[in-house]
Amino acid sequence: MASFKLLPTLFSILNTNPYRKPTIRSCLSHRRLNVILQPSQGGAKTFISRFAADEPRKGSDILVEALEREGVSHVFGYPGGASMEIHEALARSSIIRNVLPRHEQGGIFAADGYARASGRPGVCLTSSGPGATNIISGIADANFDSIPIVAITGQVPRGLMGTDAFQEVPITDITRPITKFNYLVLDVEEIPFIVKEAFVIATSGRPGPVLIDIPRDIQKEMAIPNWNKPIMLHGNASRLQEKALLEEIVRLISQSKRPVVYAGGGCMNCSKELRRFVELTGIPVATTLMGLGVFPCTDELSLRMLGMHGTMLANYAVDRSDLLLAFGVRFDDRVTGKVEAFAENAKIVHIDIDPTEIGKNKKPHLSICTDVKLALEGINRILEKNAAKQVIAVEKDIPMTKNIDNASSTWRKEIEEQKEKHPPSYRTFGEAIPPQYAIQLLDELTNGDAIICTGVGQHQMWAAQYYKHKHPRHWLSSSGLGAMGFGLPAAMGAALAKPGAVVVDIDGDGSFMMNIQELATIRVENLPVKMMIFNNQHLGMVYQYEDEYGDSNSMHSYLGNPSNQAEVFPDMLMFAKACNIAAARVTKKGELREAIEKMLKTPGPYLLDVMVPHEAQVMQLIPDGSSFKDAIRGAQ
Repeated sequence: MASFKLLPTLFSILNTNPYRKPTIRSCLSHRRLNVILQPSQGGAKTFISRFAADEPRKGSDILVEALEREGVSHVFGYPGGASMEIHEALARSSIIRNVLPRHEQGGIFAADGYARASGRPGVCLTSSGPGATNIISGIADANFDSIPIVAITGQVPRGLMGTDAFQEVPITDITRPITKFNYLVLDVEEIPFIVKEAFVIATSGRPGPVLIDIPRDIQKEMAIPNWNKPIMLHGNASRLQEKALLEEIVRLISQSKRPVVYAGGGCMNCSKELRRFVELTGIPVATTLMGLGVFPCTDELSLRMLGMHGTMLANYAVDRSDLLLAFGVRFDDRVTGKVEAFAENAKIVHIDIDPTEIGKNKKPHLSICTDVKLALEGINRILEKNAAKQVIAVEKDIPMTKNIDNASSTWRKEIEEQKEKHPPSYRTFGEAIPPQYAIQLLDELTNGDAIICTGVGQHQMWAAQYYKHKHPRHWLSSSGLGAMGFGLPAAMGAALAKPGAVVVDIDGDGSFMMNIQELATIRVENLPVKMMIFNNQHLGMVYQYEDEYGDSNSMHSYLGNPSNQAEVFPDMLMFAKACNIAAARVTKKGELREAIEKMLKTPGPYLLDVMVPHEAQVMQLIPDGSSFKDAIRGAQ
C-alpha cells in the first residue's frame, strides 16, 4: 500500500463539515491501491512546452500541460463556475481537444468508452457541486469494471471551503469508496506531481478511476512548475517470481480430464497469450461478460459467455470440470450463482492482479497474484519447452511420461454433444422482429468486427449472446454497476478513440433515453455512431422479471403512453430529427436486413428504431442464488 496521511480522525468523522481546516492533500480509497511502477501510457518521450522554463503561468495552464505530457488528446468537459479557468486553459492548448457533452454523466461515460476502446485513460472535467455529483455513477462504473479514468472537478476557493458556499460539495469524501485514489489539491506546486501520479495509479495494477479536485483560486494562482519531482509509490513490481507455481499449474493441467478456462476482463491485455495457451493445451474457454472478445467466439474451443445469462454449454462445462483455470476474474454472483455449488467438483486455479479478489468469493486450490499476461507468458514457455522435449523424445524413441497433448478427446466430444443438444434458441413472433435475429444479422453484416456498445437490460444480454465477439476492446458495456444510459455516450467515446472503426450502440428504448441528449454531441462532432434501438415500449428486463417472478403487473415498466398504446411513444425518430440525424423505423422481419445495411452504409450518425415484441425474453436464465441445474432454458 502507498504511504499516506490518515484523513478520518474521530473529530473529522463526527464533524458534519469535512472541509473545516483542510490540510490533507490526498485521500486514499479503502479499496485496492496496487501499483506497478512503469511509464504512464501515451505520454510523449520529449515534450516542448509553449511556456519558457522559468515563466510563471496559471495553475490551470499547469494542469493542462500536465495532461498534455501524459499524452491526453481528448477531454470530455462540461464547464461551470468552478472550472472555467481550466476550460480557458484548454482553449489555449493546441494538443488537447475538449469534447462538450450535453450532460456531465454523458461526459464521464464517454471517457469510459474512450478508455475501454483504446486502453488509454479517459479524462473528464466538470465543475463543482451538481457538476461533480453528476459523474458519481460514471466513477462507480469505472471502479466496478476496472477502467482507467482521470476525473477532474473544479472546487470552490480554499477560503470558502467549509462555509457551505454556493455549489460546494465534498466530492473527495463522497467518492473515496469508489475511486482507486483521489486528491484535493491545496498547493498549486503539487499539480504536476499529482497529475503524473494520478495517471500511474489509474493505469497500473488493477486499473481504476482517480479523481482530482482543484479549488478555483489554485487554478488562478501563478507558479513555475517542477516537472521532475519523482513519484514515490510502493506497489507490486511488474515481474513474476512464482515459476514453481506455474510448473504446478502445468502439472495440474496434465492430470486433468475435464479442464476449463474461465477468462474475464483481467485478460483484456493478454488475448494473444490466452489464444496461444489454448492452442498449446486444447482447453475450452468460457468468458465473463467483461471478458467477451478476449477469446474469439468463433473458435471451436469457445464456450462463449458463462453465468446467469450465459450459454448452457459454458455453464455445463464449468459444472462438469475437474480443473477450473480462472484468469483475471472475480467470481461475482452473476457468474457463480449459488457460489458453493459453482464448479464444486473442480480444483480451482486463480490468477489475478488484485490480491483482494483472491479467495474473496471462492477459495482457490492454487493462486498467483500477478498480471495474467505475465503468468500466461510463463506458462506458455513451460508448455513450449515440454512440447519440444516430447518431439525430441519421439525422434529418438525415448519413452516419456504423459505431458499435455491437448485436453482429452473424450472431454471435447462430451462438449460437442452438449453443443448439439443445447443450441442457442429464441422465440419467434411471425413477421415481428426477434431482437436476437437482429443481432445475428448485424454480426453477419459487420463480420463480427464492429465495436459494440450497449446500455443495460435485455438488449445488453442479447448482444452478449448473439454477436460473435472476436476482438478485445470491441465490447463496451457497463457490467458490474449495470448503469442504464451507458451505451450512447460510450459509443461517442469509442468513435473518438477509434476513428476508423464501425461503432454500434445496441440499446433499449428505456436505457437510450437516459442519455439521449448526447445525440446533440454526436451530431455536432459528426461521429459515425450507428444506433440500433430495440424498442419494445417497456423496461424489458423488469417486465420479464415481473412476468417470471411477480404478478405480471407491468404498470411501472411500460414506457409508452397509457392513453394511446397503439402509437409508438415517444417517437425516437423525432428525437433524431431534432438533432438532424438520419433515422428510420423497421417493424417487419423481412425488411430488417435492408434497414441494417442502410444504417451501416449511411455516412455519419444513424438511428435505426427496431420495433420488437415486449414478450421476447432473455434465455438462458439461472435465477438469482441458484445453480446451473436450476437454469430456465430454451425458447419461451
